[in-house]
Amino acid sequence: MNIRGTTTFALTAAAVAGLVLAGAARPAVAQKVEWNMQSTYSSSLTQLGSLGLVIADRIKAISGGDFVIHFQEPGAIVPALEAFDAVSAGAIESAWSTPGYWTGKEVALALFATVPFGPSAGEYTAWIYFGGGQQLLDEIYAKYNIKSLICGVIAPEASGWFRKEIKSVDDLKGLKMRFFGLGARVMEKMGVSTQLLAGGDIFPALELGTIDATEFSMPAIDLKLGFYQVAKHYYFPGWHQQSTLFELMMNKDVWDRLSDVHKAQLETVCQSAIAYGLAEGEAIQFAALKELQAKGVIVHRWPPEILDKLHAAWDEVAAELVAQNPTFAKVWESLSTFRANYKIWKDLGYL
Repeated sequence: MNIRGTTTFALTAAAVAGLVLAGAARPAVAQKVEWNMQSTYSSSLTQLGSLGLVIADRIKAISGGDFVIHFQEPGAIVPALEAFDAVSAGAIESAWSTPGYWTGKEVALALFATVPFGPSAGEYTAWIYFGGGQQLLDEIYAKYNIKSLICGVIAPEASGWFRKEIKSVDDLKGLKMRFFGLGARVMEKMGVSTQLLAGGDIFPALELGTIDATEFSMPAIDLKLGFYQVAKHYYFPGWHQQSTLFELMMNKDVWDRLSDVHKAQLETVCQSAIAYGLAEGEAIQFAALKELQAKGVIVHRWPPEILDKLHAAWDEVAAELVAQNPTFAKVWESLSTFRANYKIWKDLGYL
């Protein structure tokens, strides 16, 4: 080999080495990910559905388009209340929902959605992130090959819509009512026959008289669903849902295959969605209440004697579930202990 050839080889080798070193210095590019997300709520439904769109938009933006989640309307891939099984089996990668819809699989999941006479949004998320709540949620969902991230929280809901004024607990007896979560068990102790209906099925049932009353969400959401057209008596406070958590459910195998970068991006988006959803929910209620009252809705506040009886019924329900279900007992112990400790701070720090 001549001198020129030797020089050329040396330069080429140096260039290749430089490219290798430069490549090694750059962070690895995460593989592009594309998911379907089956929602249990319509995208047009304020907060409950629209927060799912926020999450899809933000993960695409924060990842520079490397992580895309396609929001699917209820029923687009599977019926709304079949999303759990579809995610578990890997038929879809993810779903937007609330753990409270899956109590037929595991009753303890209700404690990760909303709790009668339960914590406010700040206290609830504190337990999830720093009180062991997420770890317990992981334990439960792992049995079904699901990973769940809490990705939203909304402020107190209304207590319900009734055709007739409720003057005593005796007026509740015999009513047929759509009711969600653990609050349904409380209402059953009050003599109410309850059933769980998806959001889009409630108005027709109320209009046809299949149910006599319903609860669903907060004023801004209830207004959009038109319940005021059939029932004029609207009750507060939402003793059964002082705050409500929402989740991004993922097939665990799919979650495990994500890069650390994509996992961090998804966790960050979920945390930002919690702040966004809470702020939005607090900002839109008073205008909705004004509009509902203008439409002839009569707003009521439960008297203390009825709230006391509802609270006593909840204590009975909680004790029964603790005795019946070891998983519920474990989660309830965690939440109750955290709340007892939090009360030390709450009683001193808040007006």
